[in-house]
Amino acid sequence: MLDIATDNAIADHRTYGNVGLQHRLFGELRRDDPVHWTQPQGYRPFWTITKYADIIEIERQADRFINAPRTKLLSIDFESKVREAMSGKPMLVRALPQMDNPDHGKYQKLTHAWFQPRHIRTLSERMAALAKESVDRLVAMGNQCDFYNDIAIYYPLRVLMTILGLPRSDEERLLKITQAYFGGGDPEMQKGSDLIDATIAYVDYFKDVARERRKNPQDDVATVIATSEIDGRPIEDFEAYSYYVALASAGHDTTSATIAGGLLALIENPDAMARLQHDPELLSDAAEEMVRWVSPVKHFFRTATADYDIRGKTIRAGDSLLLSYPSGNRDEEAFDRPFQFIPDRSPNRHLGYGFGIHACIGRHLAKAEIVAFFREFLGRIERVELAGALAWTETSFLGGVKRLPVRYSVR
Repeated sequence: MLDIATDNAIADHRTYGNVGLQHRLFGELRRDDPVHWTQPQGYRPFWTITKYADIIEIERQADRFINAPRTKLLSIDFESKVREAMSGKPMLVRALPQMDNPDHGKYQKLTHAWFQPRHIRTLSERMAALAKESVDRLVAMGNQCDFYNDIAIYYPLRVLMTILGLPRSDEERLLKITQAYFGGGDPEMQKGSDLIDATIAYVDYFKDVARERRKNPQDDVATVIATSEIDGRPIEDFEAYSYYVALASAGHDTTSATIAGGLLALIENPDAMARLQHDPELLSDAAEEMVRWVSPVKHFFRTATADYDIRGKTIRAGDSLLLSYPSGNRDEEAFDRPFQFIPDRSPNRHLGYGFGIHACIGRHLAKAEIVAFFREFLGRIERVELAGALAWTETSFLGGVKRLPVRYSVR
């Protein structure tokens, strides 16, 4: 029976640190109340949307269900702290995930070409070199490591820093900020910081980047953002810094979570790993299945602009909706054997990158990174197994495995 305990569990960061509990909770919602009015203690109420078809229906109507002003789940107390820190603004940043049209289209256009397959192909050699560097590091560590903390968190960050044109010397600084930014309620990930402090640290870093690029333009995304114009005027500082924060944080963390979670899926499904080792051409499909399987982005919010009926429920204008992407990606009506990892699943129209105009701008880059990494990894690592207890990040927004101890042997 769905009750206040269910509502509190939906909002509780600890739910997402227990994957089995998370899937049981949302499976129950899909079955019994897929459009669920949710009133957790300490949070403003919202509708929890758990069915694949309903998420698609909402995402297709970007004018009826908008991003602003509530983009993710924050407590009432934390929302108050944000407004105080931001002089009344309801959001710490204003980038593509916080924008609606017409601004969304204008700002997306600034970097759109950089994240399309044609341009990403020009990065293939660099990605392959970074993948090799990562596996070299793994091999040099002997036969055991914490795959997430020793390997997975570095590779996507280095790819992204290449695109932004940032020096390798800034890697540890950006990594610490990113982990705090997406730590959610996880005390291990926050380490004395919080989302506001992490955002300020990001902004302080990118202020210097923007200032330097305006003086000395380069052929990189950092220069594109710093020198761009919106409606014939230079981009506002707040939007420029927000753009940087969105690319540097989400572009890194989602991919590292998918690579770590993808390896865990292969450990748990050795037949799938053997297939990919034998036939690396399946990696393109397998990368998509890894994104579906991990679903690193747990939710985004939308706000209804008008009354709307769905599954016999009336969403009122102004109501908030939490779109649960992991739930949609395990929907029994949308996927054959949704709780099985199938490396050559096709078709695989998962929600791991979102859907519609708000689909992740970096989805082609993320897939190329995953394929490049596992092509190198599976070509050199013969066997891999768990070497201790794994752990998942306690966050309701974005994350995955936070510890993945593994033991492996090299070919």
